[in-house]
Amino acid sequence: MGTSKELKLRCWIDIDGKKFFGSGRAQLLMMIDKNGSLSKAAKEMGMSYRKAWSMVEDMNLRGQQPYVELHKGGTTGGGAELTETGRKVLSTFLAMNTKITATVQQHTEEMLGLI
Repeated sequence: MGTSKELKLRCWIDIDGKKFFGSGRAQLLMMIDKNGSLSKAAKEMGMSYRKAWSMVEDMNLRGQQPYVELHKGGTTGGGAELTETGRKVLSTFLAMNTKITATVQQHTEEMLGLI
């Protein structure tokens, strides 16, 4: 019976030792951008609205600038959109992860062959 080996890597950013931004929050920002709504983004991710709202609030408070602008409901309904900072953080994080993944893939066969 063969042994299954896999090289995995996760990247996230801590602020003062507490997790701040990673793939989950990046996905949430992508869903907000796609749907224009925090509740729709949370639903699509299988996450409670409360959890999604808490994540957005944390990013907005601990980031240098807010990442998401929330619009209250009313006759036209509410909504959410990424700020310019949110867009820059998301695109930079995704680009960085693409480069990291490419580097890991480049060395995976050799590394796993040694294990």
